[in-house]
Amino acid sequence: MAAGIRILIAALALALTLPAQGAAQELANRLFGAKPTASQQAPAAIGSYARGCAAGLVQLPETGPSWQAMRLSRNRNWGHPDMIDYLIWLSGEAQRIGWNGLYIGDISQPRGGPMTSGHASHQIGLDADIWMLPPARLNLSRAERERISSISVRSDDQRSINSNWTPRHHALLRVAASDPRVDRIFVAAAVKIEMCSTATRADRAWLQKIRPFSGHHFHFHVRLRCPAGSRECVTQTPTVAELSNGGDGCDDTLMWWVTDFLNPPPRDPDAPPPAPRPRHPRQFTMADLPQSCAGVLAAP
Repeated sequence: MAAGIRILIAALALALTLPAQGAAQELANRLFGAKPTASQQAPAAIGSYARGCAAGLVQLPETGPSWQAMRLSRNRNWGHPDMIDYLIWLSGEAQRIGWNGLYIGDISQPRGGPMTSGHASHQIGLDADIWMLPPARLNLSRAERERISSISVRSDDQRSINSNWTPRHHALLRVAASDPRVDRIFVAAAVKIEMCSTATRADRAWLQKIRPFSGHHFHFHVRLRCPAGSRECVTQTPTVAELSNGGDGCDDTLMWWVTDFLNPPPRDPDAPPPAPRPRHPRQFTMADLPQSCAGVLAAP
């Protein structure tokens, strides 16, 4: 029997085991979190970064000449081949700027999908967290990789960088963002503000990819574009700045992150009530994901 037919039959069997529409269904993060290895399928990112899964992912080796994968107990060092190639390349670039290499955090689960803890994204093998901590050495044991922590490069009041930030951090992020495979990189707002103030006037196009986002001061988060061949991958909607001609994202709206975001103005009592918060991916069932994700789960 052809492999494709076997996968289809297995996917149908999986669907039949799920409760009927409207009944309580098993959470998708439990199903994906239980898979210890990638599917034996052609590599493909399926769905969107925060609502999808991934076929044929590749495991980043635990240790290489210029990197170490951290928190191995999570089994999240799996990514699309494009991501694994990018991370290995970037770790070599890190050595060229003067670091020993990179400590690489979460990428994706073996088959992507919603996670049992932590991230809302990292679901299609195209997101990766890279620690702000320059590696002291690249021979940490598995136990040491569970204990060691990264460093924050942001002040306690969240408005500026701290003394942990160095010109080499700037150089690494510039190299990371300059690769055409990269869609965007999330950093703390203070980091983006600092980089806007220190980048040269003649070389700023890459800054557009550096995006402020809360919680990204111990690591920076690289997001790659949808790769060729992943027909079901959903490209992230461009921002207004991307649609303009060559904006670098260093305009006045950047300061919102260290003004109104940290100290929101009083709410207008006559304003309509805020929209309800969307469901977190940890609440998703298989019905919330692309149909192809059932085949990814069922595949050998």
